[in-house]
Amino acid sequence: MKTSYHSLPLYRLERGIRPARPKQQLPRRISADDPALSVMTDLCQITAVTTDLSTPLSKAVDLMIKRKVRILLVCDADENLLGVITSRDIDSERASRIIAKAGCAREDLLVSDVMTLRPKLEVMMMEDVLGSRVGDVIATLKQVNRQHALVLDTDPETDIPAIRGIFSLAEIGLRLGLSINPARQPTTYAELEKAGAALYN
Repeated sequence: MKTSYHSLPLYRLERGIRPARPKQQLPRRISADDPALSVMTDLCQITAVTTDLSTPLSKAVDLMIKRKVRILLVCDADENLLGVITSRDIDSERASRIIAKAGCAREDLLVSDVMTLRPKLEVMMMEDVLGSRVGDVIATLKQVNRQHALVLDTDPETDIPAIRGIFSLAEIGLRLGLSINPARQPTTYAELEKAGAALYN
């Protein structure tokens, strides 16, 4: 018996329609004892926010504000990771030193001038993250005095290493219940300790 199909109704689009973006389903409130994965931005679920070496610093800042992130992955044309740039890098003394030494304006700086290069990055391994807790991630970030950490995993289909996730101290702070303004100074460990009384007990 032949199956009959029917056409669906079609509609015109109104102005201001945008593509949907994937949303990671994370618990609204967490504790230091929750699984580390509960605060990891999973790049298999959320598209990484990337930029390139020649992007002006001002455009990188605009992108961070627009996408509500404090870290951009810096990639080449083949999407190979060259490094990262964070809001902390942009506000660092390095940027001020370059401006003073080169006699240029802040508007002249590029992502390549202040980014952290790949050889200087230290990453967590997914196999270690799987058995860890939020408190373990905070302790790790505190030890290296960083606001972010990348997580490396192996793609099961290609057996090639890939950046699987990102930990953000600001994101962890929000999940712990801190009121964080993305435009203000980096999240401090003292703030995290206040937010999660059991963090280091």
